[in-house]
Amino acid sequence: MDATTEPTHSHLTGINAPVADEIDAWDLPVTGALPPELVGRYFRNGPNPVPGDDPGHGFIGQGMIHGIALGAGKAKWYRNRWVRTPTMKGVRGVNPDGTRNLTASVANTSILPYDGRIFALVESALPFAISPELATVGPFDFGSKLQTPMTAHPKTDPRTGELLFFGYGMRPPLLTYHVASADGRLLRSESIAVTGPTMIHDFAVANDHVIWFDMPVIFDLQLARKRGLPYRWSDDYPPRLGVMPRGGGNADVRWFAVEPGYAFHFANAHEDDRGVITVEAVRYDVVAFNTIWDRLGGVSTLPPGTPATGPVLYRWQIDLGAGTVSEGPVDDFWIEFPAVNYAFAGRLNRYTYAANTPALTHKTGGRILKYDRTTGARTEHHFGEGWVPGEPAFVQAQGTTGEDAGWLMSLVSHQSANTAQFVVLDATNLAGPPVAIVELPRRVPAGFHGAWIAD
Repeated sequence: MDATTEPTHSHLTGINAPVADEIDAWDLPVTGALPPELVGRYFRNGPNPVPGDDPGHGFIGQGMIHGIALGAGKAKWYRNRWVRTPTMKGVRGVNPDGTRNLTASVANTSILPYDGRIFALVESALPFAISPELATVGPFDFGSKLQTPMTAHPKTDPRTGELLFFGYGMRPPLLTYHVASADGRLLRSESIAVTGPTMIHDFAVANDHVIWFDMPVIFDLQLARKRGLPYRWSDDYPPRLGVMPRGGGNADVRWFAVEPGYAFHFANAHEDDRGVITVEAVRYDVVAFNTIWDRLGGVSTLPPGTPATGPVLYRWQIDLGAGTVSEGPVDDFWIEFPAVNYAFAGRLNRYTYAANTPALTHKTGGRILKYDRTTGARTEHHFGEGWVPGEPAFVQAQGTTGEDAGWLMSLVSHQSANTAQFVVLDATNLAGPPVAIVELPRRVPAGFHGAWIAD
């Protein structure tokens, strides 16, 4: 099968088709037994264009959050709500004077619990606060101190509660690093020099270092004049990664040349006592990136007949003493949405989880996967025909300390039926049957990132 003959998956049809309304449902049916310690909410974000709107690309529809509330072993409610930002009233991201309107947000990518609040994030604008009942509260700019967009993938330090994040843009400053305190104060902002205006979706944090990936997916001014997302792959852009002390700035970044590739999502990073930093991410080569970009509505630079490839778990090892980088795939299975037990964020973790869907491979039925760094084993939980899992979220089981002693949550959609499920798996027995399945009252379109928010 080659990249030009695989089926095209529109951002407005099939499992990506948006729903047209907001609903509430109570006392949802449960198969199995929900762990009674799970008291809180699972929120998952994703693009869901309002009826009649075609944004031109699968990444830029208005955000909609699907929420499930759990407590006392029951699924108390399901509801879905658009994040009601100024874009729903037609406000665009550029002001009449040419400056950027950071409140013009689709808020469609991820969920962040931070400083006692809940935020919907997208990398092109400010965070938008939402209530525990999914009402939109409004934009948040750290008391007018945040002057750039905020990434959809900030990193919360599990030791200090500090929030590390960045913003990028099409005009200078192209990349800005930010650090905020656990109690909602923006502490510092540092401009970081990159080669040009690129799409920087995520970054990595390892112990006391930040790792930047300056990779060859670039802003194209000609595409910006058209509908859709103005980025494309460039063979002329020099791929590199940068290592910066967490408390440092632009002058402290050490840049290393790497193989061309792109990573939307990083799993984790850590540094050993020899000063070697290991970073793992889901990496796309030029073919894999262009294939998925074309399906989403972007511009592909592939020649006809190119054999298909897919995104795989990939590892870079950066030896700061020797000044070298070694890199290569961990596995050849096509995956996305890597996740770890967040208590191990920034330090050595044994287990990495991910999702596989039919959109990434010719195999039928979706999977949640578990990678064991110690044994090299890959364990899979297979869903039935037509079922497509989303990102797995790990929640530690009460009273346990083992890295994988907990639950994996995923919102699982059906490719063709008007139905969806919220599934809880035992992370220690991933191949076994689900611990619990919550039947949702409607289909849920494929989306992006979610979070468990404990009460």
